[in-house]
Amino acid sequence: MTCEHFGQCGSCTLHYLNYNEQLQYKITSIKDDFNIDKIDIIKSPTSNFRYRAEFKTYFDGDKISYAMSGVEVKKIKINSCSIVSKKIVSLMRELLYYVEKSDILKQRLFTVEFLTTLTNEVIITLIYHKKVDEAWMAKAEELASKLGSNIIGRSKKVKLVVGDDFIYEELTIHGKKYKYQILDTGFTQPNPKVNEQMIEWVLDNISHDNSDLLELYCGLGNFTLPLSYRFNKVLATEISKNSIKCALKNCELNGISNIDFIRLSSKELVEALNKVREFRRLKDIELDEYNFSHIFIDPPRAGLDSDTLEFIKKFDNIIYISCNPDTLKRDLELLSEFKVKRFAAFDQFPYTHHLECGVILSRD
Repeated sequence: MTCEHFGQCGSCTLHYLNYNEQLQYKITSIKDDFNIDKIDIIKSPTSNFRYRAEFKTYFDGDKISYAMSGVEVKKIKINSCSIVSKKIVSLMRELLYYVEKSDILKQRLFTVEFLTTLTNEVIITLIYHKKVDEAWMAKAEELASKLGSNIIGRSKKVKLVVGDDFIYEELTIHGKKYKYQILDTGFTQPNPKVNEQMIEWVLDNISHDNSDLLELYCGLGNFTLPLSYRFNKVLATEISKNSIKCALKNCELNGISNIDFIRLSSKELVEALNKVREFRRLKDIELDEYNFSHIFIDPPRAGLDSDTLEFIKKFDNIIYISCNPDTLKRDLELLSEFKVKRFAAFDQFPYTHHLECGVILSRD
C-alpha cells in the first residue's frame, strides 16, 4: 500500500515497512511478550480495509479539506486515505464538493465520520460547533439525495437524521450469511474482512456442545449469533441499551431463538449468578436452568476487573478476545491454572502497532 501522506499523517505509524514486514514485526513482539511459539495469524487486506473512519476538517479561506493528526504538527490536510473502504474513498471528494457550496453545511463543521459496510450502505455524520436546525436539515436532504447516503447532523444535544441512523452489514461465516443492524454510534469491528476470520477462528477451535454459553460484553451480537449454533442456549450480556436493542433485532433478522440478550454489566451479572442481588431485568430468565460449559469474553481495553476474573475461573473453557495485549497478558497471568489451547493474532489495524488477540483456554 502507498499513501501520499506517509510520514506526515500520524495514523499509519509503521508506514516504512511493507505489509508482511510490519505484520512479522508485530507477531515477533507478541511471541516475545507472551513467551509463546505457535500463533494463528489472521491477515488483513493490505488496503481499503477500514470501513469506519473519522476525519477532522481544515479550513483555508472558503476551501475545506479533511485533516488528520500530524507527526510533527497538530494536524495536517489530507487529500486521500488508502486505508479506508472504497466506498468512503468514492464519497470523500464528492462530499466536500457539495459542502463547500453551502454555507449552512460548511459553517463550523469540525468532524466528518463515515460508516460503511460490505454491502456498500453508508452513514455520513457531520459534527458541528453550532446548532443544527431546520435550515441545515433542508440542505442535508439535498446532500443525501446527491450522495445516495444517510446523513446525520450533530451538535451539542442535537441530532438530526436524513434517512436512517442505522445500516445493515452482512458477514459470511463459513459460507453462511449473517445480517446485522448497526447504529451510527454503536460499536462495530472496523475491519469486516478480519472480523469474519475472527469469528471463523473461534468456531474452528470449539466443538459442538450440548450445554450452554455465557457471553460478556456481547455488543450487537457480532460473535453471539454464529456461536449460538454450537450451543443449546446462550445468555449474552451488554451494558449499552442501544447495543442490546440491535442484538435483539439481529436475532430476529437471522431467525435465531436460543439467545437471551440482557442489559447487565459484567459486575451485575456476576452478582446475579452468585445470588448476591436480584435484577428486574432478569425476571423472565431462569438462571438456574443454564448449564454453562463455556464463557466468551471480549472486554474493553482495560481488560477484566478483579471480580469478573475470579468469576470466570469457575468455567472449564474460556474464549478471550482482546483488543489490548497488555491487559490480556496481565489477565492470563491471573488465569495461570488454565492451559492455552490456541492463540491467535488478528491484524485489524495494518500499518499501526496495534494488534488484537484471541485465546482459547481450558482447565484440562
